[in-house]
Amino acid sequence: MDQLKIGKFIAQRRKEANLTQMQLAEKLGVTNRAVSKWETGKAMPDASLMLDLCNALKISVNDLLSGEVVSMETYNKNLEKNLLEMAKQKEDADKRLLSLEIFIGVLVSVVFLALVFVASFVTMADWLRALLIVIGFIPFIIGIPFAIRIEQTAGYYECAKCGHRYVPTYKSVFFAAHINRTRYMRCPECNKKSWQKKVISKE
Repeated sequence: MDQLKIGKFIAQRRKEANLTQMQLAEKLGVTNRAVSKWETGKAMPDASLMLDLCNALKISVNDLLSGEVVSMETYNKNLEKNLLEMAKQKEDADKRLLSLEIFIGVLVSVVFLALVFVASFVTMADWLRALLIVIGFIPFIIGIPFAIRIEQTAGYYECAKCGHRYVPTYKSVFFAAHINRTRYMRCPECNKKSWQKKVISKE
């Protein structure tokens, strides 16, 4: 998708609707700065806003993602292209998130273990030893649940029994036995437990 083309199209349709950036922003419940970023191609509208934006500009989502009003002859072709592009963008974003999860997990673990090591083997007052352990534990208990949240929402888990791919609840991921990103969970489709692998794509 061409963000610059889409941005120019949003600006054009907004002007044709006799709306200022502020007026469009108020209709959508966003800031006029957000609208400005869309129109300059610096950002894309959030998926949750696309339908309301399209209604305000009197266009279809396919028109929006194409950056032009799509003729009936090319509608299906453009729709398929846009859906594939959106799926690819989601996969790329999920890959980046999973890399961030690894970074967070390693960072908080290293900080925690380093401070515990110092507290255990360096001579110091007992209160300072306890303080170091607490300081190391704080980022650990904040970072690990955050990393698990990323793992839960980025990509999908694939049931080893029926092959169904889905996004589980945070609770089921948090409490599941796991080896790396493979977790022992119950599939909502076949209702059987299995070791389910993390995958990026839906299909």
